[in-house]
Amino acid sequence: MNGTVVTLFLVIVLTTLVITYFAAKKTQTTGDFYTAGGGLTGWQNGLAIAGDYLSAASFLGIAGAIALYGFDGFFYSIGFLIAYLVVMFLVAEPLRNLGKYTLADMINARFDAKKVRGIAALSTLTIVIFYMIAQLVGAGALIQLLFGIDYWIAVLIVGVMMTIYVLFGGMTATSWVQIIKAVLLMIGTVIIAFMVLAKFNFNILGMFSEMKTATSHGADYLKPGLKYTVPLDTISLMLALVLGTAGLPHILMRFFTVKNARTARSSVVTATWVVGIFYILTIFLGFGAAAFVGEELIAAANPAGNMAAPLLAEVLGGNLLMSFVSAVAFATILAVVAGLVLSGASAFAHDIYGQIIKKGNATDKQQMLAARYASLGVSIFSILLALFAQNMNVAFLVSLAFCVAASANLPVILYTIYWKRFNTSGAVTAMVLGLVSALILVAISPNVFSPIEGAALFVGEPIFSLTNPAIISVPLGFLGGYLGTVFSKEVDLKRYAEVQVKANTGYRE
Repeated sequence: MNGTVVTLFLVIVLTTLVITYFAAKKTQTTGDFYTAGGGLTGWQNGLAIAGDYLSAASFLGIAGAIALYGFDGFFYSIGFLIAYLVVMFLVAEPLRNLGKYTLADMINARFDAKKVRGIAALSTLTIVIFYMIAQLVGAGALIQLLFGIDYWIAVLIVGVMMTIYVLFGGMTATSWVQIIKAVLLMIGTVIIAFMVLAKFNFNILGMFSEMKTATSHGADYLKPGLKYTVPLDTISLMLALVLGTAGLPHILMRFFTVKNARTARSSVVTATWVVGIFYILTIFLGFGAAAFVGEELIAAANPAGNMAAPLLAEVLGGNLLMSFVSAVAFATILAVVAGLVLSGASAFAHDIYGQIIKKGNATDKQQMLAARYASLGVSIFSILLALFAQNMNVAFLVSLAFCVAASANLPVILYTIYWKRFNTSGAVTAMVLGLVSALILVAISPNVFSPIEGAALFVGEPIFSLTNPAIISVPLGFLGGYLGTVFSKEVDLKRYAEVQVKANTGYRE
């Protein structure tokens, strides 16, 4: 622990608390709390989306994965980036036009059924919990490394901070924390990438040549197969990453913070540029860590490689750069977990409490109170789970959240927008089958059971061999939607025609 680290951390924390203080004054209604009153501009929301998306998995997890596994680690960067094309071309505009606060609102524009809303809310909460664990694991490892405090204390610190943002500042505070964090993260990443490239004499081809001998893997470091030795597993991972973003509730929720579909599209364009540049630069973070920090030191700091980026910053720029990068990583985690808590709280307070329990008759005051209680509940549950996942790679944990999103949410979103025969039975079947199959297959996979002690949560032989089940659970989600629809007699073409008009024009009665 040193003065520079402490000072920069305190600056980050105080800045975010000041933002929360001013945002709290503007957060008077449920619309303010959930969507910042729909008042963000395209570039503001684009940066906030990028801030939401560039999580601990991106900054800490991918840098570590590339440092330890080379080409296989870069799969995450490719998948996360390409995923934005699915969001931009298929989902962003219809979602903004049909929804109000949550994903369930958008689906219910076509199916006004409590069971559809309830299952959509359950799916949202499941994804939020998975994603939250990843962020808290990254935060715990980071603060543990810097301050030498116990992992559980570090997780509690982050948990308390994120809860404060959401309880008092809502979406306005969360958005501005994400915008500031996105700018700081890009600055830090560009600085490190520049310094790494300088070490290789600004010769990118030369860098790739040198990396053939820089690690214990030799030339295999630049080839696929170090981590993902089963081709089917690799395809399954990429399927989850590419399709999962369009079903992530905390990303989709951001499209309700702008005034119209045109602004939503411009948000995605801005976010895609920022995210694209960042993921290209992860090559330099990973290669730099492998070459100048070394595999042993990276693994010693954190077995999953989550501390590769801060350690590289220390080697290149000493305590000052490491302190800056660590403070930015901390801000990254705070911003993302705040967005996750908000999406989880809105699923419970707006969908389950407001629309199902109160049948749409809850007052603003009642919904706000429910949202704040839900925020506390989501935070506490996520913290408890994160305490048991200390040695899991955060990029991998996030890939599981992507798998659930692609399996349970994406089929329903696409069918709702583009298939006129789709009905309530199909929506319920798609979500249930996608969600349940993804969770069961993860529970019996090598991530949970391994014959090697310490390699997974439990010692034992896995029943299902793939580490990411998307290649099975995503088709099951789409198949469930299809079969549930064709075996049901329910048809409402008039409602579909109305949805098509709203989705494409934004017209509301």
